[in-house]
Amino acid sequence: MITASQLSVWFVILALAVATYLIRFSFLGLLDAEKMPRWLERHLKFVGVAVMPGIAAPAVFWPDATGGDPDPARLLAALAALLVGIWRRSVLASVAAGLVTLYAGLFLLG
Repeated sequence: MITASQLSVWFVILALAVATYLIRFSFLGLLDAEKMPRWLERHLKFVGVAVMPGIAAPAVFWPDATGGDPDPARLLAALAALLVGIWRRSVLASVAAGLVTLYAGLFLLG
């Protein structure tokens, strides 16, 4: 059974999701692709590359699972993902290499 506090939490989550979508849509979805300046298109291609290290770095260098101390398994997984990403130029291959290395490292190193 859903209580009032659970319902209010889900309402806030949905409201924030809609608000975030509308904010992003307001300047990306309403612009016509043909009218977008070439320099802006070039810069938007680098957004994912710029954001990904900011998401991954805290999980590698200050993981919650170890109380904030870096551990060899996560460092090896990050290094494997980086090297495979450079070598194969594939996001999926990089993620797969990091995932396999992380779980192998956690299994072997403890």
